Amino acid sequence: MKKIIIIILGAVFVSGCSHFRPDIMLKTPKNFVYSKIQDTVAFKDLKISPNDVIDFRLFSNDGFKLIDLTASSGNALLLQSNSLQYVIENDGTAKLPVLGQVQLAGMTIHEAESMLETKYSQFYVKPFVQIKVSNKRFIIFPGAGASAKVFPLTNNHTTLIEAIAMASGLPEYAKAHKIKVIRGDPQKPIVYLIDLSTISGIPEANMVVQPNDIIYIDTRIRPTVEFIKEIEPFLTLVNSFFLGYTLYLTVKH
Repeated sequence: MKKIIIIILGAVFVSGCSHFRPDIMLKTPKNFVYSKIQDTVAFKDLKISPNDVIDFRLFSNDGFKLIDLTASSGNALLLQSNSLQYVIENDGTAKLPVLGQVQLAGMTIHEAESMLETKYSQFYVKPFVQIKVSNKRFIIFPGAGASAKVFPLTNNHTTLIEAIAMASGLPEYAKAHKIKVIRGDPQKPIVYLIDLSTISGIPEANMVVQPNDIIYIDTRIRPTVEFIKEIEPFLTLVNSFFLGYTLYLTVKH
């Protein structure tokens, strides 16, 4: 009997130790050099990319009158704001009313608007074009068992502190001094480290969130809690074993 108990307790200990640390994502190695936070690229200066969804509006007379594009909207979706939505195709073009396929990928919003105003001037008096990219988003991993969330980037100047507030703030066991912002090419990302544990971190928290940013909030390790969580199934097994053994002895006598 003693041997059985020792074997069970040994299995519990080994299994618990093998999973001692909680699930952690996006770890950086020791002595990792984080990027220095600089003035971020303004949202309006970001390039239009394939698979972007743009809200498109066209006015005449420098914005005096909204032009009715519904008759030639093609595959566009009419919005309540009287704008039309178009998807930038894989080749970087969008099929716009009157003009047909137009190359937009690689341009900033301002550049695209200016180019389209020039093209539409062949058909309308002093055309005025408005474009907005509507499907930009960012991801937050709050850590500490909280659920990750994908948020639409509806505000062109959403700050990091606002993004964290959108995710209901920092969880109980989050490391306020270790908030990572991962940005850029997934093959060679830029990683910033933000410290919000003191008021001096506010200037860095005002950095503007950019499309496809990953905000990861590190979590404090809770050895006791995590150990108990890992061995809980084995404790249930041990309890069931002793209960069954007690019943066996009762029936036997």
